[in-house]
Amino acid sequence: MKQKRIPLLSGLMIGASMVCGASAYAKTVEVSMKAVESQLAIDNKGTLYAAWTFDGAMPGSLVRVTEGDTVDFTLTNPAENKNSHSMDFHAAEVDVLTEFAPVKPGESKHFKFVAKRSGVYMYHCGASPMVQHIARGMYGLIIVDPKEGYTKNFPKPDREYVIAQQQYFPDAENYAAMLDNQGWTNALINGKVFHYDPVHDPKATQALVAKPGERVRIYFVNANVNLPVALHPIAGIWDRIYINGNPKNELRDIATYSVAVSEAVIADIVAPADHPTNNAIVDHAMSAALRGAITVLMFTPDADPKMGKGDKIILR
Repeated sequence: MKQKRIPLLSGLMIGASMVCGASAYAKTVEVSMKAVESQLAIDNKGTLYAAWTFDGAMPGSLVRVTEGDTVDFTLTNPAENKNSHSMDFHAAEVDVLTEFAPVKPGESKHFKFVAKRSGVYMYHCGASPMVQHIARGMYGLIIVDPKEGYTKNFPKPDREYVIAQQQYFPDAENYAAMLDNQGWTNALINGKVFHYDPVHDPKATQALVAKPGERVRIYFVNANVNLPVALHPIAGIWDRIYINGNPKNELRDIATYSVAVSEAVIADIVAPADHPTNNAIVDHAMSAALRGAITVLMFTPDADPKMGKGDKIILR
């Protein structure tokens, strides 16, 4: 995962102010991305797919800023690409006809916006046909941390993970079928079927980990093009749900939370502290879960202390 860095003031990683409390000054954060049309593996055995992406990955690079910061954004569409691409930040309040306009191959687009509202937001390509650009992988997350930092109602997590769910349409060119929700065969979690589920896929080599009793914060985005997600932690209960990732939109003790298409949420889970446990974070719609939308979260005393922190928030 690429960590975006503050080009002014201190050079500290974005989000560091959350550790120390509220930032004294709003910052300008330079973010640049490249539209990449390439072959990517969509499962643990290496099946390739003709993906369109930001920075060559599904989801694209994580952007993290603090409420009040200015995002100074540049999208580059290399000349070797065959399609126009664009950027639609759900955290931005701008002009859809100018800032979000398509960028032709060989050109670039630059715009700025102030991240006025804290939360977790999807970003995606909005070029036509939008359904195809999203379904082929052009999406990601921007986290806008609250300027007041952590509070009693928004406690600091011990670990953080990003999970993005996406419908997989093997026929990448048939956007008419995508519109009709026809032809999708699997659910991808951070770009792969059963990405973090060695239970259902013995070729899976990764799982989310934490220690017993730790608060694990999940930043989840529904990047499906048509279907909502019934987000549920099997063998657990969401301690807190923050709708749209905003600390003011708090729910507690939730078994399943319905996440609309393009919606992003924060979901906290706290495991028992006195013994090891495991959870399976699933889309409780079985048509999605058993086609790939299951993520194993293991709470063990020997959990790698680096996981869920720093550059291990999105596991590639």
